[in-house]
Amino acid sequence: MHPAPVASFTDADLLESARKALTIEADAVRALLPKLDSAFAKACRVCLACTGRVVVTGMGKSGHIAGKIAATLASTGTPAFFLHPAEAGHGDLGMITRADVVLALSNSGETPEILVLLPHLKRLGVPVVLLTGKPGGTLGKAASIVLDVSVPQEACPLNLAPTASTTATLAMGDALAVAMLDARGFTEKDFAHSHPGGALGRRLLLHVEDLMHKGDDVPRVRADTPLREGLIMMSSKKLGMTVVVDDNDIILGVFTDGDLRRALDHGALDVRATLMKSVMTPNPRRIGPRELAAEAVHLMETYSITALPVADAHGKLIGALNVHDLFRAGVV
Repeated sequence: MHPAPVASFTDADLLESARKALTIEADAVRALLPKLDSAFAKACRVCLACTGRVVVTGMGKSGHIAGKIAATLASTGTPAFFLHPAEAGHGDLGMITRADVVLALSNSGETPEILVLLPHLKRLGVPVVLLTGKPGGTLGKAASIVLDVSVPQEACPLNLAPTASTTATLAMGDALAVAMLDARGFTEKDFAHSHPGGALGRRLLLHVEDLMHKGDDVPRVRADTPLREGLIMMSSKKLGMTVVVDDNDIILGVFTDGDLRRALDHGALDVRATLMKSVMTPNPRRIGPRELAAEAVHLMETYSITALPVADAHGKLIGALNVHDLFRAGVV
């Protein structure tokens, strides 16, 4: 083969090719909307009723898409795994049980490696949901439910490389996963439990009590404490604030760098004679220990603050955290 004449292909040509490809693929996804019918709803209900797992299978490029769909299903509340159809014929069929559902991907509707699985699936009585570009093909006639993901053309200018067809199939798989996610009432917390090692897991699974400073590490002073001692306390604990409490540790207010600047703006300040109760911010924002750390981030962003006292249900000070604690934990 001769190398392509890339020298004569301008930047404008490259961009135009990309625009055509994206337009074709976008059109392929939009064309799925009128194809959503009772068959789609039935496919969702079969998968939702499954007491085993959704076994997703496909060959070649469809296999790559099948792997992604299986991963999406598994992370959104539908137990699923990818089964290579060629390996299935050499022992891996034993991974499929009577409690499972098979989600098969075949653009041609004639994939030989999937066809040979049909007799075994029929014996087990396993429902087969087929995503295909040829609903009238052999697989389409044998499947329990057929979802049409056909496209008028591939994004490949030769109309050969699977491009728009794989995009449409992937989008239909995502639609299945999202519809079932909604039906299950799947929440952010459920999602985080499937992703405990990632940033999402840290954001959703960490609670304030996991990150807060406790005991002697929490800066606190009484309302009648001189400002000088309050400043020393704030500086020594390095949280950017000190909490003002009563004799029972009930939170009365907070004092921050911002409060100090505001006090200084009003004129000369005698740090020995001025009491904390006269310069503190009363009734400050606070958070409970069992609140998600993400809620602390939300409060700090909403009210433009960098630290929060942590209080129990009775308003008693039990901890404190600042934005640096959230940064270190990867929540921000």
